[in-house]
Amino acid sequence: MINLTINGQSHSLDIPDTMPLLWAIRDVVGMKGTKFGCGIAQCGACTVHIDGVATRSCVMPVSAVTGEVTTIEAMADDPVGQKVQQAWLDLGVAQCGYCQGGQIMNATGLLKHNPTPQSQEIIDAMSGNLCRCGTYNRILAAVERAAGEEANS
Repeated sequence: MINLTINGQSHSLDIPDTMPLLWAIRDVVGMKGTKFGCGIAQCGACTVHIDGVATRSCVMPVSAVTGEVTTIEAMADDPVGQKVQQAWLDLGVAQCGYCQGGQIMNATGLLKHNPTPQSQEIIDAMSGNLCRCGTYNRILAAVERAAGEEANS
């Protein structure tokens, strides 16, 4: 049995300890917001937080998870996540939307660790999350807006 805390709820799962966290979240627990993109931790669609750190869940075996997992489903209850999501809506960031959960998780993780990043710091931090629609300028603007909101709190 693998015990995971996901979005504040304990889950005791009868799964192999080599199962990637992504599949435990999606297929076993049933939370579909975290997406499969590449399967090799290169695109960022599968980004979740483990103890507040943005982590690629597609290559993380459940046996290696030692902290609390937070998924995109919990961002509406997170003050920083709310600001990021609102900035995404205000600026119309999403086009197809597939990568946006991972983008929001990565941006939220950045702002939790650095509430007032400079533009280049945002670009560097977000560079591991790919957007096939190419909304990178809007993503940058949204993270800057959310950072401004965070600085004004």
